Amino acid sequence: MPELPEVETVRRGLLPVMEGEQVRRVVLHRRDLRFPLPDDFEARIEAATIESLDRRAKYMLAHLSNGNVLLMHLGMSGRFIIHRHDETAAAGSFYHRTASDTTPKAAKHVHVVFEMASGDIIEYADHRRFGVMDVFPRAQLSSHKLLEKLGIEPLGNELSGTFLNEAFRGKKAPLKAALLDQHIVVGVGNIYACEALYRAGLSPRRMSNTITSRSGTTARAERLADTIREVLQDAIAAGGSSLRDYVNADGELGYFQHAFDVYDRAGEECRREGCSGTIGRIVQSGRSTYFCPVCQR
Repeated sequence: MPELPEVETVRRGLLPVMEGEQVRRVVLHRRDLRFPLPDDFEARIEAATIESLDRRAKYMLAHLSNGNVLLMHLGMSGRFIIHRHDETAAAGSFYHRTASDTTPKAAKHVHVVFEMASGDIIEYADHRRFGVMDVFPRAQLSSHKLLEKLGIEPLGNELSGTFLNEAFRGKKAPLKAALLDQHIVVGVGNIYACEALYRAGLSPRRMSNTITSRSGTTARAERLADTIREVLQDAIAAGGSSLRDYVNADGELGYFQHAFDVYDRAGEECRREGCSGTIGRIVQSGRSTYFCPVCQR
């Protein structure tokens, strides 16, 4: 499943063809993805201008001029394919592509089409149909069932050592599990949790409450807040991580996977200077966790 850096990269790729543009027509090839689409899905979007295209956690939110919000989630295999009216490539327009996209059968996986007044066409394809789309009044944004319980954004000013100190105090869950809790901090998926903990020198098995203090923030909490932000920013700058089928519109891969310090490197030497450890792999809550048992404590 694409994580926050991949979703942010998709959002930035869609900006040139969606933000500030009017949706002339919406074509549905089916009326359900993971959940059924609203009966009036097309009517709530057509003729409206997309005033802004934002991101909340792994959801993209298109704010429409008619007071509605279009929510979009890529699920496991969703991708947006952009056809420019002048046939030029849209640099930075990222989507997920599978081998089946090279065959005539690929067309059957296009479920939603946005025809823009500019002449651009944006297709949403999803062969597993785990993606989500919904449209609802902007006044319901904070109470929407998919958004109301989300934690803070990791790239904003809210994430700090002080915040983690308070959020993890008394929490007897491993640090890795706490970072994946979307009620605390959103968008820190499995890959980037492993990488952030490595940079912070903290073991994924350490209990969350051990980096906290009643008297105020701790050096460990401050360091972890900094590394979470750094890892995500580095991944966004690299265009995401190309695991399985993640590519951009020109077929170029995201490059952050080449900078992984621990993820998917089990059995390899630790890259930290002066460390003689070997990267290990354990399973936590059904997910693979990669770490250095020597320098992460």
